Amino acid sequence: MNRLRSALKELLAYPSAMIGLVIILALVGISIYTMIAIPYPEAIKLWRGGEDVWYDTPKKAEPAWFNLFREADLSETIVVGSRDGSIVKSAEVVSEAMTDVTFSLPFDYPYDGFPQEISIFFEAQFQDKFPHVSLTWLTPDGREIRVADFRIEGQSQSYRVSQDKKLERRLGGQHPHVGLFADPTSEEPVALAGTYTLQVSALLFEENAGVDAEMVIFGQVHGLAGTDHRRRDLMVALLWGTPIALSFGLLAALGTSITTMTIAGIGTWFGGWVDELIQRITEVNMILPLLPILIMVGTFYSKSLWLMLGVLILLNIFGGGIKIYRAVFLQVKESPYMEAARAYGASDWRMVFTYLVPRIIPMLIPQLVTVIPVFVFIEASLAVLGLGDPILPTWGKLINDARVNGALYDGQYYWMLEPAILLMFTGLSFSLLGFSLDRIFNPRLRGL
Repeated sequence: MNRLRSALKELLAYPSAMIGLVIILALVGISIYTMIAIPYPEAIKLWRGGEDVWYDTPKKAEPAWFNLFREADLSETIVVGSRDGSIVKSAEVVSEAMTDVTFSLPFDYPYDGFPQEISIFFEAQFQDKFPHVSLTWLTPDGREIRVADFRIEGQSQSYRVSQDKKLERRLGGQHPHVGLFADPTSEEPVALAGTYTLQVSALLFEENAGVDAEMVIFGQVHGLAGTDHRRRDLMVALLWGTPIALSFGLLAALGTSITTMTIAGIGTWFGGWVDELIQRITEVNMILPLLPILIMVGTFYSKSLWLMLGVLILLNIFGGGIKIYRAVFLQVKESPYMEAARAYGASDWRMVFTYLVPRIIPMLIPQLVTVIPVFVFIEASLAVLGLGDPILPTWGKLINDARVNGALYDGQYYWMLEPAILLMFTGLSFSLLGFSLDRIFNPRLRGL
């Protein structure tokens, strides 16, 4: 304990160690916040959800903070609807069997660019007779554009304005999400900023019938991390990728390092055929290719993250670390205090676990810290190869999704760079701290 206290004091003298420690603490803080703010079941539901979950987010949208580096701001997503009761509706009785309900959905559009697309989602209450809806678009310069007329044939129905070919023809061949916002006085398509309004007129043919509408104007930018090809907010995977990466790396490093050190101590103390067997297994295992074996397991058996963790620990137990620890244990075994413990009758297992193994724990600490990012990168590499856990959202899976869906060719660099930068900072932080700890605990490196 005294050695550890003095080591912590020495650690404060290394700026690189402090930088690494700050980054690690930040990653741990993000992990704790993520598990509290987005519980695991909710995260899995969000990440595996489709259009029903991410209906109001755009596809492949850049992060919103990209606008800070642009002269002309790209549009952000705008959602306006009547479901929350904030919109005043007016009802006019046309006849005994018909009621005309009208309401408006106004919104401000201050952006220079056009939106990505426009969709309107309806919720209707009726028994047998379908409501009929008419939509009119009001522009800031006073123009009225008839959008569509149709009947709602279900309790929930969506109308994709951007895919309406009839509306596109009425707008002179312009895509609806362009033509509805275009300034008519400009030769080139330019968005007209100001207050727009969508007027909804619904004809109801039953006494207790009703209609609500929610309009989503999908922006070119969205959120802090952007979105992917399935409209998912990448922040979910970036946040949850942090505790998954740290837990995978820490568990693999602990399981491998402690087990390797223990096996090396047992072989060194007992010697004979026990030590010979351990050394032969180690030499055979050292020539086995780790990554191809993991690829085979993921391809032919299971892609479970925890199965990969178990196989990874198993393959790394009998690694080169056993020979390093054995060389140190051979020196410790001949120490005077070991002779004294043997003299008063300590058992073999007590000699190993009480006097031999704890002696080199300070040597284990820097190696443990340094090897954590190695396992983090291995997990990410498997995911990039398409062998990641099919359920969990991880950094490697984000990179693989970006690669498969042509993010680099379509200009969505953020999709691949964000998880890559987090992987880089994770490796850098543990490496900075591990190298500093190695200098403290390894006397031969203190003067370097």
